[in-house]
Amino acid sequence: MSPETVPARPVARHGWVQAAATVLTGLAVMVVLATLGLWAAGAADLPDGAFPRVVTATVVAAVGGTLELSGNAGELAQARAGLTVIPLSVTLAGALVIGAGFLRPLRHRAVASARELAGWAARIAVLWLLALLGLSFAARKTFAVDVGKGTLSDLTDLFDSTPKVGFTTNVPLTVLFGLLWLAGVLVLTMLVAPGAPLPGRLLRCQESVRPTAHAMVVLLLVYVGLGLVAALASAVTRGHVAETFAVILLGLPNLAWLALSLGQGATWHGRVEGPFGLSMPHVLDRILRTPDVATLNLRTLTEYDHGMWWLLITEVVALSGVAFLMAARSPARVRAWQHALRLAVALALTVLMICLLCRVSAHYGLSLLGIGELGGGLSGELFLEPQLWQAVGLGVLWGLAAGFLGALLARPVHRRGKVETKPL
Repeated sequence: MSPETVPARPVARHGWVQAAATVLTGLAVMVVLATLGLWAAGAADLPDGAFPRVVTATVVAAVGGTLELSGNAGELAQARAGLTVIPLSVTLAGALVIGAGFLRPLRHRAVASARELAGWAARIAVLWLLALLGLSFAARKTFAVDVGKGTLSDLTDLFDSTPKVGFTTNVPLTVLFGLLWLAGVLVLTMLVAPGAPLPGRLLRCQESVRPTAHAMVVLLLVYVGLGLVAALASAVTRGHVAETFAVILLGLPNLAWLALSLGQGATWHGRVEGPFGLSMPHVLDRILRTPDVATLNLRTLTEYDHGMWWLLITEVVALSGVAFLMAARSPARVRAWQHALRLAVALALTVLMICLLCRVSAHYGLSLLGIGELGGGLSGELFLEPQLWQAVGLGVLWGLAAGFLGALLARPVHRRGKVETKPL
């Protein structure tokens, strides 16, 4: 019986209560992670009761929202600040929870109509829109910057020019990017989940798309798991427990997926100046803390620590494993070159996503009477940018090689579809 002739089940009417539970659960998980991560980072000591607003801003940034920073120091000094970073631990947790909530009413289904899926997604989107508006208006605050004791403190008191830093949310852009984030989560959930029901007309596409998409998500989650093990080991052996847990709760995927791209041979450029820094891994802080822009790749990493060759070994093992998984979940009639091509495209898109999401830019500074910027912890800069097309090109090459190898490894375990007897 073809997919078009499968008897249609009655359309399930998913309620607003289920949609609200999905949205609220996802938001609750994100808020808890952001709160614990910022608390571990010491943000609970921010003045003027700014901590709850910073938590809200972190959640906004996690779903693609746009934050605008501003500085004000009156007539005596000028303050400036800027921040572009996505706390991907918060993002990933929210995406997993919302994706699971989206699929839950559809479980035990083989086929679902496009109308049913669109209606269910629309309910979640409406409530998500309301949540985005609430977060956008709550994520704004201005608070004073502690300049310490001494002459600078005396001058700021004398001229009533205490430096202040504030942040606010660009509401239209936050709503737009937040809805796009939700749409991406729901579409990816349908593509990745093995048991997710699809409209009858799309059932033929799942054989080519779903195994590959599932393999890429498994690859990303494996790297997050390995990063978690490495972070916990660092906390036990090297200390800096609070800082390490802040990294885990806020930015573990940022580092784990950076390691994935570095293992493929990608090059990033960056610099660390001032009090900015990374509690783990320490080798990144040492490489990036230079007077000029530093180059970050396998070569520079291994110059500081020969053990960093494990990035390459991990890449080979992990990609071979997910390529095998992809081929084993595909019909036996799919040829090796088709596996290689599909994995090359998927890995290139995955690396592109990593390059766009893991880039970092942060700076702040205070200048007195318009003359330069003050040191002593009152200015700093951190940025990390990829060589984008080099990384994507390497993803294509790795995907071709791993896809072909995975197809060869999976040939003995193929179980579905007509066996292809033609040459590879």
